[in-house]
Parts: sequence; structure tokens; C-alpha cells
Amino acid sequence: MQIGNIRLSAPVALAPMAGITDMPFRIICKELGCGLVVSEMVSAKGLLYKNVKTFDMLRIAQEERPAAIQLFGSNPMELARAAKIVEADGADIIDFNMGCPVPKIVNNGEGSALMKNPQLAYEILARMADSVKIPVTVKIRAGWDEKNINAPEIALLAEKAGVAAIAVHGRTREQYYNGKADWNVIKKVKETVKIPVFGNGDILTAADGLRMLKETGCDGLMIGRGADGNPWIFTEIINALNGSCGKYEVPLDVRLHMIERHLHMLKDFKGEVIAVKEMRRHAGAYLKGMPMAAEYRRRINELNTCEEFGALLREYRNEAEKFLAAKHNFCSEAD
Repeated sequence: MQIGNIRLSAPVALAPMAGITDMPFRIICKELGCGLVVSEMVSAKGLLYKNVKTFDMLRIAQEERPAAIQLFGSNPMELARAAKIVEADGADIIDFNMGCPVPKIVNNGEGSALMKNPQLAYEILARMADSVKIPVTVKIRAGWDEKNINAPEIALLAEKAGVAAIAVHGRTREQYYNGKADWNVIKKVKETVKIPVFGNGDILTAADGLRMLKETGCDGLMIGRGADGNPWIFTEIINALNGSCGKYEVPLDVRLHMIERHLHMLKDFKGEVIAVKEMRRHAGAYLKGMPMAAEYRRRINELNTCEEFGALLREYRNEAEKFLAAKHNFCSEAD
């Protein structure tokens, strides 16, 4: 799959997610088959005001390339200047956010609020595309609400503005992340434009991904919450695209090793205090659906050091293996 002059190894992308898609998680997803990773939202104003924390979000590791940095804002001139900064800092692609539904973003006329202002969205995208040589992409929603489904219109304007690809989340802003994504909107966008279209929304398994490709005709898949705690979904989807439809089962040891590895990657990237705090949430997502997960999620939320984390993971491994062994023996006896 091609986005401008950037060739992707697979038509599967990691959606930008605040507090999740930092460098360590992006590297993990890339290793497991993701074709394109996208950063957390980066404030254009933060870059122009030379905010240190904002600039830290531009860091890209060689092993995660190609990688996109996602900008948000609502001022065309500011976004054009910010795009030049991102390009100079080494990003492969610049993505623009028109999908974030949270009030603090929307109330500033940013994120999905721009779905209500197609002309401003066009001006922003045109200025960004004209200001840099690397590809500019955009992520949008179906529309503002069910009475204003205008993704195809926005997509056509984005293509006219020089955007190289578009990702469509099949929910409206008013839905947030609730209800069901409308994949028919994604299909209509694909039928409207010639640039590559990524479908996004309700892709939790490889079967979901294959069904979206078939039903919408989209060129690629963008995975958000389906990858949270389950970066192996990319391996599962790649296997499915290559003809293997079996579910990719993640052994307990592999899952626990990933938690520990992710923790130490965060520690190297952000320091131990922040790493442990952020890993509490990540670990809870990794353990979803596992034996005794509720009890250990509660205990994980009380941890303060990497050493404590490692000790609890070792304890959990032992207890979970006992639980699974007992369950296996019970089922064998029942048979």
C-alpha cells in the first residue's frame, strides 16, 4: 500500500490514541506487523510556543518507521508552520486530527468540531499540504451527528486540498465511542475519492477486519481500541490477509513477558515514576479476559516501582498457571 511516496509493508495502521500510542507502544505494534503507526495528538500551538513536552512527542525511533505525527489545531497558518516543524524533525507522514470528540478539544473548534466547518477544514489541509514535501493525511468521523453525515463531502475536499490518504471512523462526534460504527459511510467515502481510504471503527478481530475490507472496499484498516492491550491483533490480521483465518492465541507467558517488556521500554523513555503510573493502565488492558484479572488489576494499581511490578507479575504467573491447570484437570475429569 502506498501513501504518497511512502510504501507500507501492510495495509494496517495503528490509530492515534491519547495516552496509548507513544513510542514504546508504536514500536511493539510495528514489530507485530503494523504497517503504519501514528503518534498521539500533538498540539500545533505547543510546537509554535516551543513547549518541551510537546516536542518530546515528535520523537520517532528508526524501528517504528514509517511513522506519522498527528497534529491538531484550527488555525490554517499555525498548522502550516507546525507541519514544517514536524517535517524538519523527521516524520515520514503528517496526519491531521478531525476526529477527536472530547469537549476540551471540540470547544476550541478543533478535532471533530471541524466536521461542521468544511471550508475551514479545506483551508487547513491545503495549507498544510502546500507547506511540506512529505505526505499529509487526515482522520475524520462520519459527521457531527446523525443528521449531519458529511464524511464523503469532507473527503472530497481533502483530496482536492492535496491530502494523500484519509482515515474514516464510522461514528459521529455525538456517538463518541458508543453504539455501532457505520461502515456504510466508509464505503461511500471510498466511492467518492481516489486516494487511499482507511476504515476505522469496531475492528476487534481479524474477522472484523476482513469483513470491513469486503463490505466497504476500503484500501486499509486502522485499528484503535482493538489494539489496546492486544497488539497481536496486527499479527492476526496479517495472517488472515495471507489466508490463515485461525485466531492468533497469545500464550500466558508471552502476554506477561510483553507487559514486563513494555514497562521497561516506558522506563527507558519516560523514567520509572511515569512508566509505572502509565503501565498500571496498560497492564490492565493486557490482562483483560485472563484468569483472576480483576484481583490483579486492583493490586497493579497500587504498585510504585518496576521491582514491585516484576514481583507481582511473577506471582500472577504462578497463580494463573495453577488456575489453568486446575481448570484443565476439571474439564478432563468431566469428559
